[in-house]
Amino acid sequence: MSPVLADVLQVTALIAALALVHRPLGDYMAAVFQSKKHLCVERWIYRSVGADPDTEMRWPAYLRGVLVFCAVSVLFLYLLMRVQDKLPLSLGFKPISPDQAFNTAASFVSNTNWQSYSGEVAMSHVTQTMGLATQNFVSAAVGIAVAVALVRGFARSRTGDLGNFWSDLVRCIIRILIPGSIVAAVLLIAAGAIQNFGDIHHLTTLTGQQQAISPGAVASQEAIKDLGTNGGGFFNANSAHPFENPNGFTNLLEIFLLLVIPFSLPRAFGKMGGSVKQGYAIVAAMGAIWFVGVVAVTWLEYAHPGTASQLAGGAMEGKEQRFGEGPSSLFSVSTTMTSTGSVNSFHDSFSGLSGGVLLMGMMLGEIAPGGTGSGLYGMLIMAIIAVFIAGLMVGRTPEYLGKKIGTREIKLAACYILVTPALVLIGTAVAMALPDGKDAMTNIGAHGFSEALYAYTSASNNNGSAFAGFGANTEFFNTTLGLCMTLGRFLPMVFVLALAASLAEQNPVPATAGTLRTENPLFVGLLVGAMVIITGLTFFPVLALGPLAEGLAV
Repeated sequence: MSPVLADVLQVTALIAALALVHRPLGDYMAAVFQSKKHLCVERWIYRSVGADPDTEMRWPAYLRGVLVFCAVSVLFLYLLMRVQDKLPLSLGFKPISPDQAFNTAASFVSNTNWQSYSGEVAMSHVTQTMGLATQNFVSAAVGIAVAVALVRGFARSRTGDLGNFWSDLVRCIIRILIPGSIVAAVLLIAAGAIQNFGDIHHLTTLTGQQQAISPGAVASQEAIKDLGTNGGGFFNANSAHPFENPNGFTNLLEIFLLLVIPFSLPRAFGKMGGSVKQGYAIVAAMGAIWFVGVVAVTWLEYAHPGTASQLAGGAMEGKEQRFGEGPSSLFSVSTTMTSTGSVNSFHDSFSGLSGGVLLMGMMLGEIAPGGTGSGLYGMLIMAIIAVFIAGLMVGRTPEYLGKKIGTREIKLAACYILVTPALVLIGTAVAMALPDGKDAMTNIGAHGFSEALYAYTSASNNNGSAFAGFGANTEFFNTTLGLCMTLGRFLPMVFVLALAASLAEQNPVPATAGTLRTENPLFVGLLVGAMVIITGLTFFPVLALGPLAEGLAV
């Protein structure tokens, strides 16, 4: 079988699997957040934290719940890393330095999972499981909870109530993420991923060198790492490590896991909003951008110029040698478009134009299909922008799902889409203006600039992947990237929840003959066009200095 045919069959199988679970999983998630019943274990959790799950919250209270919970999580994780040498199962590892502990705590709590360390030689078993893996669950649940609050804003009328944050958080963890992770972990273990709490094994290689083999609870962390679009790998090589990703089956399974919830949430949005067709329109826009990205990167990597690349059948340096160009490209596009950050190859080794496509996937706002929750609410914000643009063209007050998009709504949407570009551009500019930024680049010229741009794009959009040649483990980068991750995660949530409340307070507007239909292919095209144009106008100058300059110079 030719490599191209194998790649086509893998993409086809992946799309078929996602389509197969889209409806049942989306319906199940909608039922979870609409249910009035609480499980026994959920009631125990509510009592332990002193929360009343039946109390409706207005948006300031909902936001306070998000921020307080996440602030406590940052503090807990920071302290855990600072004292890990005094805890059981420390494996002899030293405490994490203050700047790196702050960076890592901000990273995992914000669902970014950027890693400026090698997990197998830095983090103890307790830190990996009780700290990092736990945050993989709760950070994903926070994103889904905020998305559900926005969906309620569209579905409700004449009220400012958006639900209960604690109920949404706990239900998401107990009923969605934990069961899904258990199934995924069992499949990974059966396929060869490791799962243990053993000591480090010291072996002698055939050349007489000493090698340390790190064990750990890899399969369980791998499952939620992908299912929750987190991305923080147990090993520094992430999903290129055979202990995390043993074979072709697990490679495709991991791609499926990181896409399944973001691609199913639009169905839940349609069910909760009273129109499944609206959910289909959203998932169609997500899928179109993702598919174009997969095709573009795969083609660019196969067609990379150069004698060595042509003889090898593609640019294989830095790629996953076990699987080839196609699965490496499929994994990379899926991870950069879902805020996952999980990688099975070095993005630093991709061609200049391929790196530009990966950057664009993040610069779009991680919405194709985006992270768990964040992808859906980011896409709904862009849908509001799209109907506003359509309203300007026809001279009619824009409406979306029966809600008028007025001055307040469009201001909140505009603030949302300005946050991450500001963080990316300002962060990159400051880094390039200081010696710290130049010293961190292992490459010169356009590619070196792309490394810095990628770092701040990844952090500000809560992705977590990196151009691996960038030396970011310094006080300057640990601090600035940590701030970008925190602001890039929680500032947009402020505007999302305020927008949800503004929509929920409105009276529904009946559809008329002049109402823009937002469930047809025309609107899907308008939505995709609005995303691409807004991103292009914002980031084209920096892309021209980095990946475009590198790609066109070859």
